[in-house]
Amino acid sequence: MAHVQTQEEWEAEMSEKILSYVRDELYLELRFMDIALSALTPKADASLQTFATDGNMLYYSTEQVMRMFEQNAPFLDRAYLHTVLHCIFSHLWIAGNRDARLWNLACDIAVEYTIDGMGKNCTRRILSWTRQKLYGELKERQEGISAAVIYRMLSERFAAERRTDAAQERDEGMPASYAPEKADEYRDMNETLAALEREFYTDNHKYWPKREDTSAKGAASASQKKWEKIARQTRMEQELRGAEPEEGEELLAAQLAAAKGQRSYRDFLQKFAVRREELHMDADEFDLNYYTYGLKVYGNLPLIEPLESREAKKIREFVIVIDTSYSTNGELVEQFLRETADILCQSESFFADSVIRVLQCDNQVRSDTVFSGERELARFLEEFKLLGGGGTDFRPAFSYVEQLRGDGQLRHLAGLLYFTDGKGIYPKKRPDYKTAFLFLDDFDELSVPPWAMRLRLPRETF
Repeated sequence: MAHVQTQEEWEAEMSEKILSYVRDELYLELRFMDIALSALTPKADASLQTFATDGNMLYYSTEQVMRMFEQNAPFLDRAYLHTVLHCIFSHLWIAGNRDARLWNLACDIAVEYTIDGMGKNCTRRILSWTRQKLYGELKERQEGISAAVIYRMLSERFAAERRTDAAQERDEGMPASYAPEKADEYRDMNETLAALEREFYTDNHKYWPKREDTSAKGAASASQKKWEKIARQTRMEQELRGAEPEEGEELLAAQLAAAKGQRSYRDFLQKFAVRREELHMDADEFDLNYYTYGLKVYGNLPLIEPLESREAKKIREFVIVIDTSYSTNGELVEQFLRETADILCQSESFFADSVIRVLQCDNQVRSDTVFSGERELARFLEEFKLLGGGGTDFRPAFSYVEQLRGDGQLRHLAGLLYFTDGKGIYPKKRPDYKTAFLFLDDFDELSVPPWAMRLRLPRETF
């Protein structure tokens, strides 16, 4: 007897055909994105009203796909491209300790700004006044465009007004600790934030990996690496066309460059990791059947003992020095520290007994803060204040570190990272630990000692 197709099966089949058509339309105008546009596997999800992704699957609502294809087909093109760009820019995996609501909005704005700037026929739309105004503000800041830059702008505007209890916001519209005389101001801020969310909302972020979901870290890491490779391939394809970028495509190139800067910095930090054993129980390292069989037969003698340790490559002791001379921007320093902390926490780079020291130094060491673990690091960032303001001399920081080593306070120093504008007096003698200078702007290559690693980071990284 021939199978009679159900309504649900027919809708699923039609939806996949529509999605295939959407991919083809995008490909015709964005040929260099061929690999990226085909990297997500479609999967129907009745709980959704729009697209969603975890980096592997493209979740969609059959009802929404069919309805929007009939009523507003260009929206489907935009929504599909929107979700793919989130993956290309690694938005799913680089949130770190950022405020989730503001980060989600920043990512949506970054992607929509890119799509609007590209001006392709299949994704073109009339810009609302809200978009025109916000895009103008972003251009005026002259800091580049990336989710990190947009998040910083949103934080400056809304973070102080954000409440922490979702139920209270819904029921009362203001946090319990908020002064009554500030109620109207808070509501206005929250309404403005909600209006921006409505304006830029396109896909659902419910499947984005959560930092606290340790069981999914392996899968998330594999997905992130896959998309980092796709991003590199996309950038290469765009460059290999041999022609100048079409109108607006330079925005995509800039976003890819910002994502590359963040990846480069994360990879750069791994140069300071050391390999050592740590306690770890891994169920995959032994056969549980043999283990329990031995206990059953011999009473208290398992046939195979589980491995209780493993070799791991992480950062054990690390010094970060902040140049606090008059030429250093305090806001950028704070963002650098936050981004560094986020990367370290994302990559599980700490051993249980890891120690990180942050020194502030202009022409002398102004402060020395020691912490281990994410909580102390987060507390340090909340209370961070820039100290100093004199001329730049790198030598006192290195002398201070040698003193700490001599006193036994630093026994396993993996390396030193110096965040600076590069204008100062460098040590002549090479230390016996890895040293790197990080620059946000162009610097004089000849002035940096040949023994020091150096890395220029795009401002969009922070």
